Amino acid sequence: MQTDIDPRNLIGRKAFDRNGTKIGTVDEVYLDDATGVPEWAAIRTGLFTRDAFVPLEPSKLVDGSLHVPFDRTLIKDAPDFGVGRHLSPDQELQLYHHYGLDLSTPPPPDHNFGRLAGTGDVEA
Repeated sequence: MQTDIDPRNLIGRKAFDRNGTKIGTVDEVYLDDATGVPEWAAIRTGLFTRDAFVPLEPSKLVDGSLHVPFDRTLIKDAPDFGVGRHLSPDQELQLYHHYGLDLSTPPPPDHNFGRLAGTGDVEA
């Protein structure tokens, strides 16, 4: 993914699969906890359907649209974790495996998962 793109500018953009077929619209962008780099996009796949997570690497922003190098069927069959929540390390691994992406090094355990930023409290 182009690193000079502001992730907030991805929201609302159209998303297309590897064949140029429209998948839907970018609903949310998820950042890597350690680096702050945009890592996943949640794409609303239809008016009454769920959001599907897609990896932003190796996706590309072309002419104002997100182009994802996977087939629409694979994207729609991605694990459904709901949106508006933090992705756990296990959920991220499931997504990487679903898309057949290789993790050269597994992510470290996220000991702060479920904690509110800036506090020691576990989210209720």
